[in-house]
Amino acid sequence: MRTLFLSTPLESHLYPMVPLAWALRAAGHEVVVGTTGPALSVAGAGLDVIDFDPEGRRPSVANLNATRPDLVRKCATKVADGRPLLVEATRAYADDMIAAARLWRPDLVVHSQLQGGGPLAAAAVGVPSVEHATSLLRTDDFYERLPDLLPGVFAAHGIGGLPDRRGWIDVAPPSMAERRPGTWSMRYVPYNGGGRLPTELARRPGGRRVAVTVGTGVMAPNADRLLGRVLKVAEESDAEFVLLLGAGADADAEVRRRLGDPPPNVRAVREWVPLRALLDTCDALVHHGGAGSTLAALDAGVAQVVIPSGAPNYIQAASVRDRGVGLTADVDDLDAPLVERALTDARLLAAVREVRAEMAALPSPADTVARLTDLADPLGRAG
Repeated sequence: MRTLFLSTPLESHLYPMVPLAWALRAAGHEVVVGTTGPALSVAGAGLDVIDFDPEGRRPSVANLNATRPDLVRKCATKVADGRPLLVEATRAYADDMIAAARLWRPDLVVHSQLQGGGPLAAAAVGVPSVEHATSLLRTDDFYERLPDLLPGVFAAHGIGGLPDRRGWIDVAPPSMAERRPGTWSMRYVPYNGGGRLPTELARRPGGRRVAVTVGTGVMAPNADRLLGRVLKVAEESDAEFVLLLGAGADADAEVRRRLGDPPPNVRAVREWVPLRALLDTCDALVHHGGAGSTLAALDAGVAQVVIPSGAPNYIQAASVRDRGVGLTADVDDLDAPLVERALTDARLLAAVREVRAEMAALPSPADTVARLTDLADPLGRAG
């Protein structure tokens, strides 16, 4: 079976799909990824990649902070609040995704969550599509509304509607996200890209450790304010705080430039560190509400303090709060007592353990391969 993975060009949208791509390859199937921009780094996972915009003609999602702050900074409470952004992300990449599908002729298209170019590409070549969820967000009726939202795209490519056969893979814990009928649950297997974990961070410290991340920063417009509050919290805490600032020549200097001299119990990591591996040595994670950070913490079984920054992250923060696996606050309300509560609240920590066990019991990516082959060829001839 030939499977084309199509993703909005952000690592946070594509990286959660890597374990399923690996599982398909390990089962002997052909896999190609179609994306562009920052997500091309997925080639480091050993996957073949079609760069569908090598000349950079399409607008980058990473530019949204500068070009559409009204969308990025919006406090979204449901997926429909972000529909204008989703429509633009589909409009920007649908033509190239369709071209990639017509070039490679897959038997199946697996696409990132809420990217309408995926089912359009599948419909253009007459194969099924599968949405691979990468967050706690829900799709709602976004795809069903696409013919009305983007009639020009459908007409330009001679596409009469969505694929006849469609599937949905959900990696969220069932107790934290409502499922549409027919959705397949799959275990979330974190992939954070390659990175070196320094020896001192690979072992647990003598005391407590709190990791801090704002992800890639694309959908975290309040990143500097959040990091500034963390430094104030650290001054009043006996825990060690590890600030993950991403790859850089001198992260310590960057922290000083942006935020001043950090307290002695704050360590700014100089390079890209695999978050999930670090969380094995941590007691809590303070973050902006990004999908990768949220799911990695759930998988690791650590408490979360979510300071939502960026439109979709308010939805995920609410899910964390409502399930009782973490605490949420506005950035100006982040303080040492809030972090201390996350580290010590017995009821919260019990819920964290429950959700971790719930996720571990879900079918693995390898277990999901047979469902994909059946969808691609219901007569059982896929190979």
